[in-house]
Amino acid sequence: MVIDGLSGTERILNFLGPVYNVVIASGDLFALIIAVAIVAFLSRRIFMKIKRFTGIEMKHQSHIDANIALTLILLLMISLLGMNSFYVAYAERMGYEFHGVFPVGRIIAGWLSFIDPGILHTLHEVNWWSHILIIFFFANYLPYSKHFHVFMSVPNVFLSNLDPLGKLRNMEHVTREVKKMINPDTAYTDDPGGEDAVPRFGVLDVEDITWKNYLDSLSCTQCGRCTSVCPANITGKKLSPRKILMDVRSRMKEKGPGLAGTGKEYSDKKSLVRDYVTGEELWACTTCNACARECPININQPSLIVDMRRYLVMEEAAGPGELNQIFSNIENNGAPWQFSTGDRMLWADGLRMNDSKIEVPVMTERFASGKNPEYLLWIGSAGAFDDRYKNVTRAFIRILTRLEVDYAVLGTEESSSGDVARRAGNEMLFQMQALMNIELLKGYGIKKILTCDPHAYNTFLNEYPDLGGTFEVIHHSQFLQHLIHDGNLNFLPDAFSGKSVTFHDPCYLGRANNEYDAPRIVLDNIPAKFVELKRNRSFALCCGAGGGQMFKEAEKGDKEVFMERILDVLDTGADIIATACPYCMVMLTDGLKYSNMEEKIKNYDIAELVALALNLK
Repeated sequence: MVIDGLSGTERILNFLGPVYNVVIASGDLFALIIAVAIVAFLSRRIFMKIKRFTGIEMKHQSHIDANIALTLILLLMISLLGMNSFYVAYAERMGYEFHGVFPVGRIIAGWLSFIDPGILHTLHEVNWWSHILIIFFFANYLPYSKHFHVFMSVPNVFLSNLDPLGKLRNMEHVTREVKKMINPDTAYTDDPGGEDAVPRFGVLDVEDITWKNYLDSLSCTQCGRCTSVCPANITGKKLSPRKILMDVRSRMKEKGPGLAGTGKEYSDKKSLVRDYVTGEELWACTTCNACARECPININQPSLIVDMRRYLVMEEAAGPGELNQIFSNIENNGAPWQFSTGDRMLWADGLRMNDSKIEVPVMTERFASGKNPEYLLWIGSAGAFDDRYKNVTRAFIRILTRLEVDYAVLGTEESSSGDVARRAGNEMLFQMQALMNIELLKGYGIKKILTCDPHAYNTFLNEYPDLGGTFEVIHHSQFLQHLIHDGNLNFLPDAFSGKSVTFHDPCYLGRANNEYDAPRIVLDNIPAKFVELKRNRSFALCCGAGGGQMFKEAEKGDKEVFMERILDVLDTGADIIATACPYCMVMLTDGLKYSNMEEKIKNYDIAELVALALNLK
């Protein structure tokens, strides 16, 4: 159109032949489809009360902006259809051949045959000019509106991070600092003014974010899908993942000109954290990745939230008091709770299977005897210290013993994987734990790690490799699935006679690592009726424990997340809720207690269900 307008030619690209015809025909057809869709979208926005279109971040201007953009798109489609229709009608009246194929325009042109040719030509020109001028206006309007995503969303998707959602970005400068702490001899080997100069820990303001964070904020369509699935927002808390991205864009618009003119030294006495995003919002996040999974243009909101937490924790020590106590416990005891490291094997005291005592193999003893077991069974802090989850550990040990699996545990040498510390913003503590664990595991020549904890599974699988620890990591649901596939598990046919079981997807097994099938295959083979929760697989609602939430008081809201999740369980009418995560076990058990349903509905880990189906007691 621009070439035709400047040179006076008529549809100059028609020499492309069939290609031109396909392009023109598709444009003509989709103009009608889009026009109809836009009318529906405008009606939906103006007359229907769609919850995800609202929120404290959605100002009146945002709604006006959306209506303007939709109206401009509608006018573009109408002018395109008008241009095509009057072009065809005029050509047919004048008896010359027109260029292109117009499946819709030709139909409309048939209705216009009674109009004078001169008027048809004028109307074609009016629609031509209207279309091209609206395009130019729209292109200049977009960067100043929320619809800049029309330009930015495609490159943003192209530049998406393809790592699993459960993987957080490693902070290399923290790694250097931790290695210096572990080995002080390296403290003076690097140039303090060079690449080893320590920047700010985490994100305080827009100069601390990455270019991709800013690209995300420009690409955000403000559709609200992220906020509509956020467990914190669903339960009435202030967190809105959409608002986080909108705040980044607004803050950059406010501070960007000063930064461009003065550099990083520029200050307007405000910051992204606190002046735009409050601590209450940041600490409500469970890092369940529901928002990131739902986003149509692959924005990862939890990673930015964790970066802001990192600033609060490592720069200001401003995390919630309960989490500060957790950090202290991990530093001193290697676990989130105040239990002595020497008590890590108490769960194995008196462990028996069908009246036979079980001796749990410990890595130090196996290593001393020159034996290297095939699997290291990572018990985890919950598996060692939580009274309820100790039963899961014992059940899984009975299964391994029954099948004579070659494994060993670290015993009192085991320490926290660091997952809680990292997601709560204490990157320094996480890396200290990770590097010490990696050194210990490498010292024993560990190749395969087996664990019942999806958080440890995710951390070992996705995050330890950045620090030099690469292992084959297997979640116990995957291990049990392989046992079933190989025909090594023969369940009693009446173990759960007349019982129905449903399954809650752990966030760090499902959305974080795309493992939805393994636990379901296990449950499908257990002699009980399996029923799905309303929100399942990638749409599963978080239990509310992740991101350090289990260890602190929840932010103010309408209800706890686990109370919302337990409603899904009650809706199924299932007799058993199965889990595959220690955190989920704790939260759903609490949900059953709050609902006074702990006597009617039992909460079991899949390992316990397998052990019961095998009659291992």
